[in-house]
Order: sequence, then C-alpha cells, then structure tokens
Amino acid sequence: MTDPADLTSTDPAARMHAILPETVDTVDEVLDYARRRALGTDIPLDKAMTERDLFRLAGRTITSGGIGARRATAVFENVLAPACLTTDHPGYLAFIPSAPSKAASAFDVIVSASAVYGGSWIEGSGAVYAENEVLHWLAAEFGLPEGAGGVFMQGGTIGNLSALVAARDVARRRFADEGRARPDRWVVVCSSEAHSSITSAAEVMDVDVVGVPTGDDGRLHGDAVEAALDEFGDAVFAVVATGGTTNFGIVDDIASVAAVTKPRGVWLHIDGAYGLAAMLVEGMRPLFAGVEHADSLIVDPHKWLFAPFDACALIYRDPAQALRAHTQRAEYLDTLTDAADWNPSDLGIQLTRRARGLPMWFSLATHGTERYRAAIDHGIRLARQIADEIAARPSLSLVRDPQLSIVVFRREGWTLADYDRWSQKLLDDQIGFVVPSSHNGEPVVRFAIINPLTTFELLVKILDTME
Repeated sequence: MTDPADLTSTDPAARMHAILPETVDTVDEVLDYARRRALGTDIPLDKAMTERDLFRLAGRTITSGGIGARRATAVFENVLAPACLTTDHPGYLAFIPSAPSKAASAFDVIVSASAVYGGSWIEGSGAVYAENEVLHWLAAEFGLPEGAGGVFMQGGTIGNLSALVAARDVARRRFADEGRARPDRWVVVCSSEAHSSITSAAEVMDVDVVGVPTGDDGRLHGDAVEAALDEFGDAVFAVVATGGTTNFGIVDDIASVAAVTKPRGVWLHIDGAYGLAAMLVEGMRPLFAGVEHADSLIVDPHKWLFAPFDACALIYRDPAQALRAHTQRAEYLDTLTDAADWNPSDLGIQLTRRARGLPMWFSLATHGTERYRAAIDHGIRLARQIADEIAARPSLSLVRDPQLSIVVFRREGWTLADYDRWSQKLLDDQIGFVVPSSHNGEPVVRFAIINPLTTFELLVKILDTME
C-alpha cells in the first residue's frame, strides 16, 4: 500500500497540510516558542516601533517560496513580538489590561490545534457543553434565574450590540402583537459615562442614544432614567446600566434603574465588560444590587476573568428571546435551525465562531472558583492600598475614591504635555505602561489593576517617578 506521505510530499497543493518531516519541524518551532513565552519570568513590557524600523529589521517575509518556519519564528520572536506591548505584564496599567492565567493561555493553543467549530451543537457539542457550564456558573453568580444562558462573543462591543439587537426585536414584536405602529426612531437610554461601544452599537443599528447625566457620585440613578423614559416614552426599547465604567470603575445604581424599567417592560442590559467580575467577591456584591433583574448582561473574561483575547460572555435572562432575534435562516442551515439543540451562533451576531470560552473553562476546571475570587479580590485590595498612598503624598491627589480596581489621580501642577513626557519615559525605562486620561476636561492618570502579579511595591515605584 502506498504511504499517503509519498503522495503528498510531491503535491504542492497538499504540502501545507500533510504530515511531513518539515511539518513536524514547524510544529516544534512554534510550540517551543510558545513554551518559552508562556513560562518566561522576565518578559519585558516592550513598545511600539515605527513601520520603517520594522521593515528594516524584518524585511519582506511574504515570498513566493516561503522563508521557512525557523526563520519566520525568529522574525516574530526577535522583531515583531518586541514591537507589541505585553498586556499581561504586571506594569501594564493602562486602558483595561489582560492577565490570562497560564492554564488559559496554554489551552488556547489546543483550541486552535483542535479545529473546533463552536457555532453549533451538532459540530461542537463537547465544546459548547463546556462553555455553557461556565456561562451557567456566571449567570448563577450574577443572580439570574435557572434557564439563563448565552454565548461567548468576540468582545464587549459585539456583545453589547447583540444584546441590543435582541432588545429591539422584543420591542418590535410587542408593537406588532399589539397592533401599534413602531416609533419613528428607536431610543436606547444609558449613562453619559457609558462605554463608547453603546454609541457604536446604536450607530450600527441606526437608533438614537440618550445619555442621562450621572449623580455627583458618578453613578446612573433610577430617577434620572425615569425622566428619560417619561420624555421618550415607548420609543425607548432598552436601558443600559454599567457595572464598572472603564475610566473610573464606577458601578451604576442598578437596583434603582431596574425599579423604573421593570414596571414599564423596558429591557435592562448591564454592560459589565470590565467590572462585573467583581461580583465574584462576596463583599462586593451589595454594590451590584439589581443585576439579578437584568434581561441581558456582558462580562469580558479577557479582562478580569483571566482568559486570553478575545472573549465576552453574553448572558440572557431568557435565551429564547435572543434566538428569535439572531437565528439565521438559509437552506444550508436547515439541519441546524430545525433541531432543538443549543447553537451558540443563534444567540448573537456571529455565525462562524471559535470556541473562545474553552480557555476560561479549562482554567476554571484546573484551578477552581475560589482562586478566581482571590485573584479578583487582590486587585480590589491593591487599589485601595495604593489610593491611600496617593492621598498621603502632597504632590498627588485622588480624583475619586476607587470602587473597584481603577485608581484615578492627578499630579498637582502637571499639564497634559507633562503627563505625556512622563508616560513615555516610564515606558522607555520599561517600568510601566500608564497613559493619561481626562476627567471634566482635566488631564489625569489612572492605574487599572487586573494582574495578580502587580504589586504595591511596583505601584509605589511608579509614583516615585512623578516626584
């Protein structure tokens, strides 16, 4: 019998997929680098390079004949990767960092190597089962009833968009059932401090956004939402509350918002992309009172739940409403849509999807939930500790006391140019990555603490550079 390798070794069309000696070398090269990167203890922050410098160092890598796995890996390891910031570095404190557990990062390799399709039960039931176990655990932690469920999406923007599409579909169906004409313009109500993805979703959907002012505490309150509901009436198909704003980590007064949306039958969505993970810490749960009334919510595992990019957990109180809004119909999909199986692609705006919830499943299964609670609590406690240190320094002052793990402060007398120069030097010295933000037109700076390996000593070292 002819060995398949004998056939594919000379067939150009098959060589990329055949198991040949060069295939083994390629896999070994990649896995060796992945192991070095995953287990490295001195990975630098690194920083961006200019396109000109990258071309000078990397040159042309896409050629007709290929450059081989060894050279391609070397180019990535020595040129391209050092031009990418290490978002899981303990000193990466800008935006919202990522800090995947080593278990989650390692399993992400398996997800890619296994060619798992996570869009339907018939094609990926094992993966979907595991993802659903995570989603059901999260739903229970957030106080949602049995039967709640959802899907892992690409990120918070797609998650918010998918939830709002489902909310509008529910409103449309209600108007149709009642024989009423739809409003000329649909409206979504949110805080003026809501994430930019809400406005982005509204633009995609061609609906209007009404930003409601927050109270002096920076939180969205029910009385302000009620005023907007009175003004815009039935045109409002959804209200979005935030479970931890990106700039300050502020949690809206969700209970009071729920108290005014629920009697009117208005969909309540919680954007908890960053902060909702804090509900896993028992002492933080009172801050999130009202989440249990949500019709939908999101939380991003690639933020404070220690999964690699990219993953957003979108959870619905009643998944059947999402199915009606999102299930795609086509002749070639009849096998899927006519079955009673749980198909993740029917719950959001993504037909094709990788099983992006599996790395978190593996990490949770490996470590258990209590380590997750401890790791999240670390960020909360460290934020409070460094906030006290900032308050004790005459040259620094807090803009607001932290609620979660984001600390916003100012250096007295500094302009935006001062912050920019300081931020660049901090990165050049490979101490930390901290960029300026703003509040009410004033330049400020913020620590976003996610990584359990970030220490008080490191944060103090950064503060010392501002003296």
